[in-house]
Amino acid sequence: ASRSPSGGPLLTPSQSLDGAGGRRSGYITIGYRGSYTIGREAQADAKFRRVARITVCGRTALAKEVFGETLNESRDPDRPPERYTARYYLKFNFLEQAFDRLSEAGFRMAACSSTGTCAFAPEQGGPADDKIWTSYTEYVFCRD
Repeated sequence: ASRSPSGGPLLTPSQSLDGAGGRRSGYITIGYRGSYTIGREAQADAKFRRVARITVCGRTALAKEVFGETLNESRDPDRPPERYTARYYLKFNFLEQAFDRLSEAGFRMAACSSTGTCAFAPEQGGPADDKIWTSYTEYVFCRD
């Protein structure tokens, strides 16, 4: 067997283990698009639409470990376990459920990012008092 400079066994990325029970380390990114409408009274009239789809980016083996049967692989079938993909999505639409599964699997949030743009303004023929905004948000989770 190959040895590392420190004398321990040399592990490939697919064999990397953490010290807490032999789980693979890595990153999983959760993303979603959202939209909301804000009227004249911005705080009182904000109307949020439900999350349409939660996307999953990461190593296939990790995504399957965390999300199991709730992972929709139809956009990237037969992906090798150690390859990365950004084409999976979840069969449920609740961010809290995704976060709970990641936490139970030993992941912690490492970063998040969000963008927002005005997609439809009154001067473009939209509702007189409303503006429709779209956003894209990503949460990066890691397990050492």
